[in-house]
Amino acid sequence: MNLSTDVMPVRFEPALEREEPSEATTIDELVKTFVGMARTVADTEGHAFRAVHAKGQGLLRGELTVFGGLPEIFAQGLFARPGVYAALMRLSAPPAEQLTDEVSTPRAVAIKVLGVPGDRLPEALGPDAQDFLMVNGPAFSRPDPRGFLKDVKMLAATTEKSPRGKEVLSAVLRGAEHALEAIGGESAKLKSLGGHPKVHPLGETYFSQTPYLFGPYVAKFSLQPLSPALTALDGAALETEGDDAQREAVAQFFAAQAEPVDWALRVQLCVNTDEMPIEDASVKWDEDMSPWVQVATLSLASQQSWQGEATQAEEDALAFSPWNGLAAHRPLGGVNRARKIVMAASREFRSTFNRCPIHDPVRVGGAA
Repeated sequence: MNLSTDVMPVRFEPALEREEPSEATTIDELVKTFVGMARTVADTEGHAFRAVHAKGQGLLRGELTVFGGLPEIFAQGLFARPGVYAALMRLSAPPAEQLTDEVSTPRAVAIKVLGVPGDRLPEALGPDAQDFLMVNGPAFSRPDPRGFLKDVKMLAATTEKSPRGKEVLSAVLRGAEHALEAIGGESAKLKSLGGHPKVHPLGETYFSQTPYLFGPYVAKFSLQPLSPALTALDGAALETEGDDAQREAVAQFFAAQAEPVDWALRVQLCVNTDEMPIEDASVKWDEDMSPWVQVATLSLASQQSWQGEATQAEEDALAFSPWNGLAAHRPLGGVNRARKIVMAASREFRSTFNRCPIHDPVRVGGAA
């Protein structure tokens, strides 16, 4: 556990957030586009899924253990005192459609920590959960909502169209990405469009990409594999094939584990707002300037990660949002301001179409 206190974290001030003049209009367009994608999928498939990260690859139960003895700059919000909390972890794929895994997009994870005390955000979905949403890349694809809207409109134009064509395109893009990586480069754009390498999702390191309050400070979050069984999967190609290759690989892994496996939940504090901006989500924060520090451990034991219609029904009743949590971890920046409104609209459409109320669970696997 690296508890470096050499960094001098920036204290948050409201002036660090700056809303663009056209931001409200852009967010309105994002809402229309995302809900439009969700409606297209629902009308085609007879069921409303999430407007993004629609395909669940695993829904798992575990425990989050927050460390004791953290230095003051890391002992904030959820991490202010030691404790053990019940947690859910959802693995997913980003598009709005239930695409086959032959269309390889970035891997994503959402964590819901239950029974967390403290003052909550007005937008929180329930009484005591803290959600963390992460993707396996350190920075967002675009700096702000306006840039994000361009990508989303392109995705919307292809939703529920030419699934076989998307598989072929994905293979081409994966080849291009492989060529880039062979010479030491990579392209977040190629990966987001379907060119992500077909690697095992459990070996990946995940990042919040956007910044959050961390008590009086500003931080990003990350989830990194710790157990040898997980780190051995870093960059490992999927051994399973077919429409649900990721889901099957996750299920096989957790069915075979004799002992729980662990991830490190980490924090990176903002120490320089010029080089670690709040309003430009596309900038990777320098790890030499401010290293990641582990503040908790997420542990998951052997279990069934997907049980067909039963798991899908459980997913339908759940929502994960960066705004579902403590005021001490309020999301920051334009991308997060957009997510607050877009995700709420998506939840409302999904709940209404499916006639399924969405709520935070009170108990998970018998734990409080």
